[in-house]
Amino acid sequence: MAVKFSDLHTAKGLKTLEEHLTGKAYISGDQLSVDDAKVYAAVSENPGDGFPNVSKWYDSVASHLAKSFPGKAVGVRIGGSVTSPEAQQTEAPNAAAGADGDANDDDDLDLFADETEDEKKAAEEREAAKKDTKKTKESGKSSVLLEVKPWDDETDMKKLEEAVRSVQMPGLTWGASKLVPVGYGIKKLTIMMTIVDDLVSVDNLIEDHLTSEPNNEYIQSVDIVAFNKI
Repeated sequence: MAVKFSDLHTAKGLKTLEEHLTGKAYISGDQLSVDDAKVYAAVSENPGDGFPNVSKWYDSVASHLAKSFPGKAVGVRIGGSVTSPEAQQTEAPNAAAGADGDANDDDDLDLFADETEDEKKAAEEREAAKKDTKKTKESGKSSVLLEVKPWDDETDMKKLEEAVRSVQMPGLTWGASKLVPVGYGIKKLTIMMTIVDDLVSVDNLIEDHLTSEPNNEYIQSVDIVAFNKI
């Protein structure tokens, strides 16, 4: 059910807000929300002791806004005058009723009005940004041990390792390595690497970089010996 406040610059409007805030800290729920900001903007100033619930709520919202927008405004001046709430309370009931009856419907504040297309688009963009941030935070890493084999015993193993480490891409970090004898004078290179799972595909790394030109001049094949999540 929609909550509607009208003429919050008048005593009658403030009385409605005063009753709504009885036993409540904020307009909707137990935390500051956009509803509070909307109503706050419609209330011209702290109404004082005549409306204790509104006064306490007004100071609370003002405090939160001050933290969000520190500093003193120096470039804006607001003109016009508004009758104080205390003075408005002394007005005759009939006169107040007549004034409220003549109020324009545009003064009504509907907290549950339909969102505009711009508001919906902005909300969708915020949700998408949250999902992207969450995905980035949840992106894991893996430790991978590769076994790199040369063509024969005449392959320069130093240049082979240089060819392996020359492959660079975001999310890839090469680690320790060593040469392991295979037989007949042939050695193979075992090398560790750390990858960010969402950025590096080990299969693509092997097929598109390590065993393709120009690195295949030294590298015959590459096998995955171990693959562990970090």
